[in-house]
Amino acid sequence: MSGPINSGKRRRAADAPAVLVDLDATSDRPLHRQVYDGLRDAILAGRLAAGARLPSTRALARDLGVARNTVTLAFEQLRTEGYVIGYRGGGTRVRNTTPDALLHVSRNAPARGQAEPLRSRSKPAIKLPRVRLPARGAALVAAGKDLGETSAARAFRLGVPALDAFPASLWARLVARRWRRGKVDLGEGHAAGDSALRATIADYVANARGVRCSPRQVFVVNGTQQAIDLISRVLLDREDDVWVEDPGYLHVRIALRDAGARLIPVPVDEEGLDVAAGERASPRARLAYVTPSHQFPLGPVMSAPRRLALLAWARRAKAWVLEDDYDSEFRYSGRPLPCLQGLDIERRGPGDEPCVLYVGTFSKTLAPGFRLGYLILPDALVEVFRDARAALDRFAPTLEQGVLADFIGEGHYARHVRRVRALYAERQETLIASATSELNGLLKLTPDAAGLHLVGWLRDGVSEVDAVRAAAAEGVEVSPLSRYRLTPQVAPAPGGLLLNYAGFDERAIRVGVRALRHALEVRRD
Repeated sequence: MSGPINSGKRRRAADAPAVLVDLDATSDRPLHRQVYDGLRDAILAGRLAAGARLPSTRALARDLGVARNTVTLAFEQLRTEGYVIGYRGGGTRVRNTTPDALLHVSRNAPARGQAEPLRSRSKPAIKLPRVRLPARGAALVAAGKDLGETSAARAFRLGVPALDAFPASLWARLVARRWRRGKVDLGEGHAAGDSALRATIADYVANARGVRCSPRQVFVVNGTQQAIDLISRVLLDREDDVWVEDPGYLHVRIALRDAGARLIPVPVDEEGLDVAAGERASPRARLAYVTPSHQFPLGPVMSAPRRLALLAWARRAKAWVLEDDYDSEFRYSGRPLPCLQGLDIERRGPGDEPCVLYVGTFSKTLAPGFRLGYLILPDALVEVFRDARAALDRFAPTLEQGVLADFIGEGHYARHVRRVRALYAERQETLIASATSELNGLLKLTPDAAGLHLVGWLRDGVSEVDAVRAAAAEGVEVSPLSRYRLTPQVAPAPGGLLLNYAGFDERAIRVGVRALRHALEVRRD
């Protein structure tokens, strides 16, 4: 078989996926020609993409119920005509450029001497028909478009943790150890999550956050977003009022709106959520969503009087409080603040039932790619949520849960959090120092005692939209504060930009600040 030859030790190619070829025993066409036509059609239609490996002649003959020589003749014809290429030890693969493509001149053919555009070497774009969506589907699609990029992150994109600090080799050893010891369960998992992981989470949040719970109350979920979606499905009816911080977390609004809730924007000040304003706007709301330990995106900590007022309102209104403790591990000065959930248990009176649902995540402490978080429920809701979770996506991935249980239980997680906390503090200092040097008079940043990002305040008269657009032109990603508001900002208050520092090293931060200076100087001119 002609074609490139792999050097070194000869290895057997892995099995290729099956290929569907229709054969007609009553046809006048020879079987080898039918096999050839079927494979050629699959290549031209893109079902067999450039570089795709075909099954071996033996395997395909067995699948089609024909003699191997029949398939061999078809492969020889495809190879002769330039559709496929054979690799010794690597099977037969579809060529990157098919002969049919060479028979047609592109309408946008390059001029003589110019390189062919890369797009002409791949399959032509397929124009999909427009689809009419119902209102709910259209709203969900629009919300997804607004959530931002999936490309490689640039300074200062929100939501990016220090992926360069993830202990990959240690994690790999823990995974390998589980396989080696036969501790990987490939069957169905429990709707509430791996029992060992739930126990380690319960111990961790009790010590680190003052949460009062048993492992039974811990639910492992696929990130904060799923926790909010599950709560919305179980505890809210359509048109129920829900308090949300304004400005506040964008993703939670999407989940609540998709559940049909009516969002009640409640202003935030230096003491956190304004409970009195919430009561005036909707005294009988069904749920309040809060980030009391470090409000997103402005950063204040909810004061003790506000916390007590919120719990008192929830009990009077028979409402739920959803506490999102998304980045509480990253407090750089002072002691960590006890969570609202623990205060709820501690301060309840006779006959009072717990009203706080506590959500935590590993996306910021480890990596968002794991899609693992946890939901801690009042005891009365455990069975309800277990059955609801079983009816939806069943359970979270079991292997990752087991490895994470080992990672936490053996002390690796606490050490990693301490190391990353110190790293984030250094990166915030770098951002502050660079901004002081480069952005004086253009953007005002002040240190924060916690968190992963800072809010920068623009000069009066500078548009957030213009600033974000100018920054993008310089290769910098910043988020406008207005994106997180439900009610328009009252003029003449200054605009704000959110800058994440956690996911970028010192060099990237300094380069990003210089680029941002160029962008804002353009806006000043």
